[in-house]
Amino acid sequence: MAKDVKCEVNNCKYWMNGNRCRANMIYVVSHTGKSASDVQETDCHTFEAKV
Repeated sequence: MAKDVKCEVNNCKYWMNGNRCRANMIYVVSHTGKSASDVQETDCHTFEAKV
């Protein structure tokens, strides 16, 4: 398991200084079913915009 999760999306409510993610869980999905061939075929569904 990753010790640190890096994130550069600073308008996400889980973003912290140093481009760190403070979410308890990261949920990544594939656009093409159960597998992906490259990063462009995936999305992070953990993202929530800051209000």
